Amino acid sequence: MFRGFYTAASGMLAQQRRTEVLTNNMANANTPGFKADQTSLRAFPEMLIERIDQQSVPSEKGLNLPFSTRIGTLNTGVYMQETLPSFMQGDLRETGLSTDLALLDINLPVNPDSGLRGSVFYTVTGADGEQRYTRNGNFTIDGEGFLTTSSGLYILDDEGERIQLASDRFTVNENGILTGEAGETARLGIAYAENPESLRKEGDGLFAATEDSVLENAYTAGGVQFKLQQGYLERSNVDASRTMTDMLAAYRSFEANQKVLQAYDRSMEKTANEIGRIG
Repeated sequence: MFRGFYTAASGMLAQQRRTEVLTNNMANANTPGFKADQTSLRAFPEMLIERIDQQSVPSEKGLNLPFSTRIGTLNTGVYMQETLPSFMQGDLRETGLSTDLALLDINLPVNPDSGLRGSVFYTVTGADGEQRYTRNGNFTIDGEGFLTTSSGLYILDDEGERIQLASDRFTVNENGILTGEAGETARLGIAYAENPESLRKEGDGLFAATEDSVLENAYTAGGVQFKLQQGYLERSNVDASRTMTDMLAAYRSFEANQKVLQAYDRSMEKTANEIGRIG
């Protein structure tokens, strides 16, 4: 009986966490470059239940031999195993602003281990100097003329240096070459992740490389083809209609487990108050 409580409760917790992930996806449906998180649920290992008993053997000494009877398997609940972002290309939206840039995947090699395609990212850095990666090309020019993200992170060129411009009147060709109004030039730093699932997802659409991985330069990576489009933004890859459907399904599963938990509670109450009183 008590095991049933834990099984139903684990289902409620798993669906609650899944709902939180889906809610975050829906909240960022209009965030440029946002990559939707995907969840996977997994059952805890099943337990094999056996009944241990003894059988008397007719003999002078009256021997009792132990034996077991197999009852069957028991599922011990479910949990949310992991949350991984989907790096599928989002649709492009035209804005007409020179500071808006979109990365367009042309041909990205498939990772032989995971079977998934790699991904390319803008390279950015904050005041701490640590590099981060993003697909959000909604850039701006700060007060000192540096090209930054909307949250104030500096955009890096392919040599890891900050890009400083005289004004927002600049052009970027499809190969990432930036030319400013005053003649300044730079090439946007684009990194390639062969296995993007190894990246650690942070807030504000940022990703960080793990300690044992270093992202290579996308311009020199073998077989990697992409281009940049100025005046466009990559939209999030959240499928709003499917996300709403998944949220409703998760809520119904949560509600079903809740009713099972209430049924167990009523049974325990009857056991304690009625059967116990009769005894």
